[in-house]
Amino acid sequence: MAEQEVTLMKGNEAIARAAIRCGVDGYFGYPITPQSEIIETFALDKPWETTGMVVVQAESEVASINMVYGAAGAGKRAFTSSSSPGVALMQEGIAYMAGAEIPGVIVNVQRGGPGLGTIQPSQSDYFQATRGGGNGDYNVIVLAPASVQEMADFVELSFDLAFKYRNPAMILSDGVIGQMMEKVVLPPYKPRRTEEEIRKECPWATIGRSKDRKPNIMTSLELKPEVMEEHNIHLQEKYAAIRENEVRYETMLCDDADYVIVAFGSAARLAQKAIGMAREEGLRVGLFRPITLWPFPEKEIAAMANGKKGVLVVEINAGQMVQDVRLAVNGEVPVGHYGRLGGIVPEPHEILEALKTKLTER
Repeated sequence: MAEQEVTLMKGNEAIARAAIRCGVDGYFGYPITPQSEIIETFALDKPWETTGMVVVQAESEVASINMVYGAAGAGKRAFTSSSSPGVALMQEGIAYMAGAEIPGVIVNVQRGGPGLGTIQPSQSDYFQATRGGGNGDYNVIVLAPASVQEMADFVELSFDLAFKYRNPAMILSDGVIGQMMEKVVLPPYKPRRTEEEIRKECPWATIGRSKDRKPNIMTSLELKPEVMEEHNIHLQEKYAAIRENEVRYETMLCDDADYVIVAFGSAARLAQKAIGMAREEGLRVGLFRPITLWPFPEKEIAAMANGKKGVLVVEINAGQMVQDVRLAVNGEVPVGHYGRLGGIVPEPHEILEALKTKLTER
């Protein structure tokens, strides 16, 4: 077996290079800090000369998501990337894709807000991602990487899930993971699908035809209320299947823990250090890291929290995921929250102090 090549690179670079290797057909994006290295890496590597991948710097974020809509609607593996205010501009297009059941991928390397905010890291797009920032009853599959390796790994995973369920998927990263450099093993090269393979795998796509030989039309528009209700019921049944089958999470030292920290992305990395410090002081603390923010691991968090003395939710925001954690534990254990705002990343010693003051000294 050939030895895997280990390379040092930024999280943003890993996203781009994994996409090239995974047989992605097209990228449409617009530069914005702290995710600009994604399109810059494409410009450097020129995949259109090697794999045939299309790379377009669109005129705006709105144009980007609509280009993804068109390409993905034709059965192509297409994605875009941006940061928080740019993804806010994409919400109409994402809702349209969810309504039309188009399987595109969106990468959000979060920065502080609201509005233009700061170029520093944040996790304050949790609600925007998991609640669906556009109109209507819909959900986006949301994966939260906590390392550069996961930035690379989640590219193919997000496309697999998007096409499996014909639904938009999002990689919800942040400025810490996007900008940090770590060792990473990139996936092996995978050929792009041929037109014949796309027609076979995606009979619903615009390049195919319906059973009565009419061209497929990918749209979220329906003027008959009873038909629209039937379509919405179908979507809800699909979302229920995703909740049942696609929950992903990671635990550390939870079995003997009296207290558990729940954190995702870069906050989970900081929590690991705080847990080590707590254990040195004799406090038995564990970590629960949601990997899918939607579907959220509510049943798993409830089971984990059973019998614990308290749960501390750590986020780089004012408190968003903590609401889902509180709903999950349903008042069975105390749930505290600690976060920093404005692009300031919490320190491990601050997390440990918050654990002590919010939970152990109650």
